[in-house]
Amino acid sequence: MVFTETILRWYAENGRDLPWRRTRDPYAVWLSEIILQQTRVAQGWAYWERFMERFPTVGSLAAAPEDEVLRLWQGLGYYSRARNLHAAAKQIVSMGGFPSTLEGIRSLKGVGDYTAAAIGSIAFGLPAAVVDGNVYRVLARYFGIATPVGSTAAKKEFTALAQRLLPPEAPAAFNQGMMDFGATCCTPVNPACLTCPLQPSCQAFRDGRVELLPVKQETRKPVERHLTYVYVRFQGQTALHRRGPGDIWQGLWEPLLTEDVPAGAKPVVKGFKHQLTHRTLLTDFYLWEPAVRPDLPDGYRWIEEAELDTYAKPRLFELLLGKL
Repeated sequence: MVFTETILRWYAENGRDLPWRRTRDPYAVWLSEIILQQTRVAQGWAYWERFMERFPTVGSLAAAPEDEVLRLWQGLGYYSRARNLHAAAKQIVSMGGFPSTLEGIRSLKGVGDYTAAAIGSIAFGLPAAVVDGNVYRVLARYFGIATPVGSTAAKKEFTALAQRLLPPEAPAAFNQGMMDFGATCCTPVNPACLTCPLQPSCQAFRDGRVELLPVKQETRKPVERHLTYVYVRFQGQTALHRRGPGDIWQGLWEPLLTEDVPAGAKPVVKGFKHQLTHRTLLTDFYLWEPAVRPDLPDGYRWIEEAELDTYAKPRLFELLLGKL
């Protein structure tokens, strides 16, 4: 098939040289796929190297305290990925090794259809096609498909199409080629159509609809949320609280979150804007240096300020600390 042959040839000549592509170790491949969910390659690369250095095997990751995993993940966001990574490492150890079937890989915490197909094809040569944003875009444009991506119908349609195009003898090269082609050639904005090897038979290019495809469903507007934090400083110590389940930043540490600012607290910054995927956080941040050690609400503890770096914190807290 012309499409498949073109992608394989393009990838052989233009594929990105990434460290996790120099191995078929399923642990290294799995780690890269989890890190690169919602993360650009340029940012994720350094995190992958740090994790591989600190936890060279799945057993070492499974044995680590969750706090250490979260701290190493700090700055990547979507912390549920780190917690799932840690839980899945324990699953793998309990299985006696990394599962080598799609069903087994998909059973791991935090692994969905896309990630299972990526790991299975790259590490084990399983003939499973990946379908992510890059794949949707390339296929929608080349075949002129207007089904809104994000819909159930689109997932079925694009998955079936990608699976038909997948060469069973080279699933890893095809999948990685599709990802790279979408990331570097058939990009969301200003795609390289004039030098694209698929251009002569691309339906969207012929119809002048490249910028209109893929069709996206309407996204919901982020909800605004207001937070008031007080950084308590007393004799070289500060108060921290570990966030519980059921909300953002589960398991991470934060300063005093309150609706009643103590008398004498000084504003550091007000209305500080921090954007999450589905939330816009507007934060007031105060510094309070009381003369007498105050009683803390339940769940808070005193820690040495010098030890702050040893606690896994939300990116927002890091930014606010920089304002002190």
